[in-house]
Amino acid sequence: MRARYRAAGLSESALAPEPYGQFTRWFEDAAASGLHEPNAMVLSTADADGRPSSRTVLLKQYDEGGFVFFTNYGSRKGTEIAANPHVSLLFPWHGIARQVIVSGRAARIGRDETAAYFRTRPHGSQLGAWASEQSSRVATREELDRMYEELAVRYPEGADIPAPPQWGGFRVVAEAVEFWQGRENRLHDRLRFVHADGDWTVERLCP
Repeated sequence: MRARYRAAGLSESALAPEPYGQFTRWFEDAAASGLHEPNAMVLSTADADGRPSSRTVLLKQYDEGGFVFFTNYGSRKGTEIAANPHVSLLFPWHGIARQVIVSGRAARIGRDETAAYFRTRPHGSQLGAWASEQSSRVATREELDRMYEELAVRYPEGADIPAPPQWGGFRVVAEAVEFWQGRENRLHDRLRFVHADGDWTVERLCP
């Protein structure tokens, strides 16, 4: 299987001064293009022994302070981040021949910020966060459904549901952000922002 990339290139002169501004430009392009869930990103973590794991999560917030996603802190990703905060995020925007790769450190956000976001989630998603001990073993699907139904009785539609204590956000503070643009003949453009000494520098990588 082969695909030919014929998109316009990415030049240093066209970049925003810092990666969050450039990400905003590309994120808006991805959303406008009709891509399904452009905020979906592959989060890669590693345990204390360096064994990696990856999964898709959803970006929920971002600004110059970092990229934020939410999860169960007891999940595999949560426990691996606790042991090793170095992570990678990949936004695979295949439909527009672009990728963004973020390398950085993840840290928990504050409980007030978590609670504020939790209140914006749909009722069913709030119940799901309580029902699922993410990444732990469950005997049957029926057992999971039963836990959900019990919570639905306890917290009917419209009830004020608190954020579970084991659930919350992580903010990934970027140390490097690569913008990858597909080009013809596999001579892709790869421009990477690197943070050092309080400032961002840009380097071009061979494809």
